[in-house]
Amino acid sequence: MTSNRPYLLRALYDWILANNMTPYLLVDATVKGVNVPTRYVKGGKIVLNVVPSAAHNLELGNEKVSFNARFNGKQYQIIFPVKAVTAIYARENGKGLIFPDDDHDSESHQKTEPNPKQHLKVIK
Repeated sequence: MTSNRPYLLRALYDWILANNMTPYLLVDATVKGVNVPTRYVKGGKIVLNVVPSAAHNLELGNEKVSFNARFNGKQYQIIFPVKAVTAIYARENGKGLIFPDDDHDSESHQKTEPNPKQHLKVIK
């Protein structure tokens, strides 16, 4: 199966906004493909305010997140893989979701062979 992370990310983003709160993303800046202003990275992580007035042209896609934002008055194009998002939460009360570390590419999940003792029967 594909990762449920992008679907949960979009749902929680909408939920936080619907409750008139400010959505924040915690992003692992060490993941390949993360393009964020490095001077704001602390301990390998960056917190991003993704409220619509701060994150222009926000795209929460199935593979990547991208938007334009200002840091200290300077414009940046922010882009990172969805798998780099470690949490989404409301700034005001901290409610949200921390994603598990093991929820990475579906290719990393091992395929298991079906159990020969399990099968379907036709019932007439």
